[in-house]
Parts: sequence; C-alpha cells; structure tokens
Amino acid sequence: MVKMAKRRTDKAVAEKICSGFFYGLFLWEKEGGQMRTGKNWNILKRGLKWTIGIMAAAVICICVNVGMKGYDMYRDAISQISLKDKVEQIRSKENYTEFAELPETYVDAVLSVEDHRFYGHIGIDPIAITRAVINDIRAGTFVEGGSTITQQLAKNLYFTQEKKMERKAAEVFMAFALEKEYSKNEILELYVNTIYFGNGYYCIKDASEGYFGKAPEDMDDYESTLLAGVPNAPSKYAPTVNPALAAKRQEQVLERLVECGLFTEKRARETMAETREYQEPDAA
Repeated sequence: MVKMAKRRTDKAVAEKICSGFFYGLFLWEKEGGQMRTGKNWNILKRGLKWTIGIMAAAVICICVNVGMKGYDMYRDAISQISLKDKVEQIRSKENYTEFAELPETYVDAVLSVEDHRFYGHIGIDPIAITRAVINDIRAGTFVEGGSTITQQLAKNLYFTQEKKMERKAAEVFMAFALEKEYSKNEILELYVNTIYFGNGYYCIKDASEGYFGKAPEDMDDYESTLLAGVPNAPSKYAPTVNPALAAKRQEQVLERLVECGLFTEKRARETMAETREYQEPDAA
C-alpha cells in the first residue's frame, strides 16, 4: 500500500510539472513570445527547471546503470582468464611480432588513422568520444565509435563486436587495466597482433607474409600504409578483395600522415604512385 501511494504521489508530481511546463509554453505562445514577467512566466521557468532536472537525473541514472553492468561484464571476463594470462596466450603464438620489428612508417600510419593521441591519453580519448557521440546523434545510428587503440585491444582480447553500451563500458574498464599493467609500446604491439586484416590473417605477420611474401620489418612505405588501413573494414579494404577500395583507403591513410606532419605531400604522392601485385591467400 505504501509503495502504491508513493507511485500515485510521484505520478501526481510529474503531472503537475508537465502541466505547468506545457501550460507555461501555451501562455508564452499566446502572448506572442513576449511574456517575461508575472505569474505565467514564473510557471514556465519553474516547469523548465523541473524538466531539465528530471532529464539530468534520468541521464545520470542511465549512465550509472550502464557503468555498473559494464563493470560486472569486465569482472566476469577477467574471472574466466586473467589479463596477464590472456596476454601471455597472445605472446606465445608462433607468428607474434614484437614492437621493435614494426616499421616506423607502419606504426605512424596506424596511429594517424586509429588513435593519433595514443601516447597522450590514459586508455580513453574524451575528445574522440565527444566527436563520435555528436556524429552518431546526427546520423541517428552508430557511425563512429571513438574507441582508442587500447579500447580496441580490450575488445579483441575479451569482448564481441556487439554494439551495446554495457559492452563499451566494460571495454573502458579493461582499457584502464591494460594501461595500468602495460606500456604504450606493449599495448600497440599486442594490438597489431590481434587485429584482422582480411583473408584469414589475424595479425600483422600473417598479413605481411600473406599479401606481400615478406616479414613485417621488411615492409616499405607502400605496404605499410596499405595494411594500416585494412583493419577498419577488412571485408571492404583487403587488397585481394577490392583493390580499388583498398587504394582509396590507403590514400586516406596517407592524407592523415600528411595532416599529422609525419609525411610530406611529395612522399605521400610518390607512395601512392607505386603499384603491387598481391598474393592470393592459398599462395601464402
């Protein structure tokens, strides 16, 4: 009975707030939008304040709820296999590539298109997240994730590609754990050993040997910038699947390198002017 009475009270309060707000808007419109003083204006202001307060409280509640679910998902993941053990599983693979074996151009290209503030953030990038939220709202759907390389590594190690808020929250907690336990170079090293390059290649060594018949450290500017763009959408940008789209994506990578001051325009043009023939997967 007490709960029912409370619900009736809450409903009555909400109805009064809404009534006051909309009645105030009605009167404001009736007065030609000129109402600035008096009782009616006070009703409108009170309605606006309550409405904004309720909306803010609702947003906070949603964020707390998502955060708690995300934390539970994170704890469940590491309870099944610890972060240390998971990382050792990756490092023990025969085709693992260490950071020192990665060409400088490849590292620069990956950072320029995936996370150019990588060495300056703590696992998440508030600027990228804000930009992504704005773009998603404008598009009315998920068009941009705003995930850092650390967050992408967290997802590759433990989570699915499912676009759910609680999964994103879990990803953030895992990213913080990664940043606490490993250096930036180690995180980047793990990242390139866990991303998909199309054609069944799940790490940089498989991709460089599969597409070009050479080890990662032997890749030149053309090969490095091409592979840096593929993981964004492997089914589209794998060079053996659609060479034209792969070249377009490579051009975007080179543009970012120029924007970040890592390539001159001349070097970018010379790189883009080169051509390659790619090995088919069964020839690797």
